[in-house]
Amino acid sequence: MQAYKHFMTITKHRYLVRKGCFQVGLYWRGLVHDLSKYSPAEFWTGAKYYQGYRSPNNAEREELGYSGAWLHHKGRNKHHFEYWMDYSATELKGFVPAKMPTKYIIEMFMDRVAACKNYNGKKYTDADPLNYYMKGKEHIIMEKESKALLEKLLTMLRDKGEKETYRYIRVKILGKKR
Repeated sequence: MQAYKHFMTITKHRYLVRKGCFQVGLYWRGLVHDLSKYSPAEFWTGAKYYQGYRSPNNAEREELGYSGAWLHHKGRNKHHFEYWMDYSATELKGFVPAKMPTKYIIEMFMDRVAACKNYNGKKYTDADPLNYYMKGKEHIIMEKESKALLEKLLTMLRDKGEKETYRYIRVKILGKKR
């Protein structure tokens, strides 16, 4: 039963991301979003730790001290800022965040919106993605321009709603007419 519930949760999540990506013209990103969640490395861990109200990766992390499913996932999905960590070109800086291509920032935004819609259900508001982001903001290590764009979009969603934010992304950021 857990496997079925997990399957339905990730499938609904992908549907919501795909719907958002299609609305702004990022068709391919919507189609391929989170396909790795169906891989054995991620799916069976998700089914084992499924709770329905948060990511199963958090439960795996609490039990083991790390999440193998998350490490697999973030290494294969460019819409996660963690994917964009690399060694600095200068030896003194160690690991540093790289600038994310815009299409992945938009997909990350859609991912956050979809996750909040999925987990909050009928209680969802357009402020939820920003509120969730703000809870962990101090621990997010992102390149400054990438982070600024994500924050701008999350704030716009809260203040102006989904329709206006998606129009802004489609026309002003991605330069698409519709």
